[in-house]
Amino acid sequence: MSAQNVGSMDGHQAFRLHMVTWNVGTAEPPADVRSLLHLDSQPATDLFVIGLQEVNATPVRYISDLISEDSWSHLLMDTLAPMGYIKVTSVRMQGLLLILFAKQVHLPFIRDIQSTYTRTGLFGYWGNKGGVSVRFSFYGHMLCFLNCHLAAHLNYALQRMDEFEYILDRQDFDMYNTPQVLDHRVVFWFGDLNFRIADHGMHFLRSSINNGRFNLLWNRDQLTMMKKQEPILQEFEEGPLCFKPTYKFDRFSETYDTSGKKRKPAWTDRILWRIKPKAIETEDENRSTSSSADDDEYPIKVTQDMYTCDVSYGVSDHKPVIATFNLEMRKKVETPVVTLTVEGHWSADEDATFTYTILENFESSTWDWIGLYKIGFRSASHYSTFAWVKDDEVAANGEVVTVQMNKNELPLLAGDYVLGYYSTNLQTLIAFSPTFQILESRQAVTEGLLPENINGHEK
Repeated sequence: MSAQNVGSMDGHQAFRLHMVTWNVGTAEPPADVRSLLHLDSQPATDLFVIGLQEVNATPVRYISDLISEDSWSHLLMDTLAPMGYIKVTSVRMQGLLLILFAKQVHLPFIRDIQSTYTRTGLFGYWGNKGGVSVRFSFYGHMLCFLNCHLAAHLNYALQRMDEFEYILDRQDFDMYNTPQVLDHRVVFWFGDLNFRIADHGMHFLRSSINNGRFNLLWNRDQLTMMKKQEPILQEFEEGPLCFKPTYKFDRFSETYDTSGKKRKPAWTDRILWRIKPKAIETEDENRSTSSSADDDEYPIKVTQDMYTCDVSYGVSDHKPVIATFNLEMRKKVETPVVTLTVEGHWSADEDATFTYTILENFESSTWDWIGLYKIGFRSASHYSTFAWVKDDEVAANGEVVTVQMNKNELPLLAGDYVLGYYSTNLQTLIAFSPTFQILESRQAVTEGLLPENINGHEK
């Protein structure tokens, strides 16, 4: 497990968060995004949150993507699944896409996942601008990620601010303790926020950038300027802009716009974060003190380790921005709500048996199911086979429920697998069995079967 113990006395652990924002300019993805995800970094990442803007969203393309996931999601899953990262959830509003990946070990403690979206721009028509968000509880701490694409052009800074406030006002979640974005313990606000560099001429901009003297441009960055007058922005933190402005480049180059428009370079693509301020005493004193006491007992510390862009990617006129964080926290939740146990040896020669036990109350349903997953699986829907939970009634707490899987449904070839319990109400995998091996079946041995011989996939 890559979460680092930061002092066992107080039980705090640090988790690594890797974030990317990229306006991909309706382009198809590049062949390889490994360097974008820093897959060789140590300690390994625990959570990946990737926000894209301008994913190809023409009506025909968008409708086809509803049937099967878009090419960006596919590439990210293909890259991260072999490394043990599972797609937890995603939300898409036309060109805006937000995807959350996590190491399998964390999935049982990523709960209460909800997503929403807000259209702005062109009177909300076809959602060409706006915000998409995902919120969840991570070991009991409430996190929210908001990916925005705000209004373009230099002279629309105030409109960008209005859009941000409109998105915050309109987004709500069906959660009693965090009904809105800013109620969450930590909020990450990122995306193509479209703030520009004001007042400087092109020559001064380019010479400052070419000489690596980015600090000469900071005080005219519109977001930095707005921060001085907008109280809501003062609650958000951002690392120093010690990287090249990420817009606007000629595609497949590291050269700023040479077209007739000659757009001025700007830090349009940003990643900010906000830790909820200490509760202020309100008329409802009980609520504010209890949440404050909870915050004191279970503090959370956010440290940014890296804030940069990767100029090597050229498919878009924007460069992707990367931020990595350490989330240091004391877990509020440490036990899964369900346990899964594999019984005996498994092979396609005979029916297989496993048991599950519900350890604590959750919104279980007779529509819940248990999937058989080959190690390296991409998402909850990427199962080899599945079995419904006990179908006549919801199991009682502590009851050991035995379930069988038909041998005809089991893979014929040997491999490493886990069982995963999928909660229909919680919309996520909430428990896993330990990894176990399915043995090669007699049929596979006698027929000399190889993986590609069976319907094009391992079965």
